[in-house]
Amino acid sequence: MDRDLNLLGIARKAGLLAVGGDAVASAARAGKARLVLSASDSSEGALRRAILNAKSCGAVHVTVPYTKFEIGQITGRGSPGTAGILDAGLAASFLKETGARTPGRFEEDVRRLGEEARAKTIRIRSTRRTAR
Repeated sequence: MDRDLNLLGIARKAGLLAVGGDAVASAARAGKARLVLSASDSSEGALRRAILNAKSCGAVHVTVPYTKFEIGQITGRGSPGTAGILDAGLAASFLKETGARTPGRFEEDVRRLGEEARAKTIRIRSTRRTAR
């Protein structure tokens, strides 16, 4: 199995994956989605909604080289055309692994998500220090 698909499984088990159009839309409205994924065989309407959901919360949107069936095998949810990763660090790792097949394709998005994850870590550390 591909490492990027393994990361989707980890995100699902950790509760950091929204699966399906409605779940992704809810995560986007709540501002939690960091990366919105569309399957390679998603319909035009599903793709358009995924892009709008990503834009609404400032998330990154990518079409992954996996079919709805393949994503469904990992997520355990039928054949979803859309999924959303809710953690910036996991999202950056997923994109880095996915982009390894096509160098340079997601470099800017990986950098952006990595910076977002580091900033969150710094905020958490400074909050813990002041709470003591």
